[in-house]
Amino acid sequence: MEFDVNTWRSAITVLSLLLFLGLMAWTLNRRRQGAFDEAAQLPFADPAADAADTSAQRSTLS
Repeated sequence: MEFDVNTWRSAITVLSLLLFLGLMAWTLNRRRQGAFDEAAQLPFADPAADAADTSAQRSTLS
């Protein structure tokens, strides 16, 4: 079997489709919902409150 440009194009197209479907399955998996919901809230997190929580945890550990 000879591999010409069209064979490579077809192979890359099929590979891209499989990658896309795999990513969609991973993204829409219900087991990942909690992690994605938490990540979606990161832009709204208050860095000052996080720093206060971290320093409070350090003082209780010391």
